[in-house]
Amino acid sequence: MEEELGSWFALSGNYKLSDKISVSSLILAWDYEIADNFNFILYNVGLNYKISPKVTTTLAYGYADIDSGFEKSGPHTYENRLTEQISYKHELFKLPVDHRFRVEQRFLDQPSTNVLNNRLRYRLGTKIRLNETFFLRLHNEFFVTVQTKKNEGFSENRLFTGLGINVSKSTNIQVGYLNRQIRKLDLHRILLGLYYKIDFSKNKIK
Repeated sequence: MEEELGSWFALSGNYKLSDKISVSSLILAWDYEIADNFNFILYNVGLNYKISPKVTTTLAYGYADIDSGFEKSGPHTYENRLTEQISYKHELFKLPVDHRFRVEQRFLDQPSTNVLNNRLRYRLGTKIRLNETFFLRLHNEFFVTVQTKKNEGFSENRLFTGLGINVSKSTNIQVGYLNRQIRKLDLHRILLGLYYKIDFSKNKIK
């Protein structure tokens, strides 16, 4: 599993309802191999409130199906996830910087037992504009498990670097490499994502 190059697919939307309030959606699918050998799928919806141009808070709910089998389907874990999040963005030496602080309560329905897994996440990222069409996206996120049946402490790290393509003012595609380090595994993934925004507050696409 560790030697295989896998894939992640993301479909992320943001629907602006007013100057302060928006709704976000996310479908995230992982495969152990390129577009093959199912590993994980997450459906997520969130309610966002913009405190200021730099600070946004989010409350979200997600449902996930996790397959622990590699070469063939194994026992599945089903997850209900609650998320509280705050995002902050600013400039540092004219470089845009974004921070995402997230707390998750993960209710895991495993084959033999049910587990409540509380997790802290922090992501630091930037978006470097190359021209009107292309940009670079870089971010690193680390995870701390603060309470399970066994306290794990630092549990995961995800490093992403990719190329973004602005399809329009409201839509972009990102493709790149994601390195996931978890439980002593060093996993390599190709990420392909479609990200879009729709402004319902003015009844038109931004």
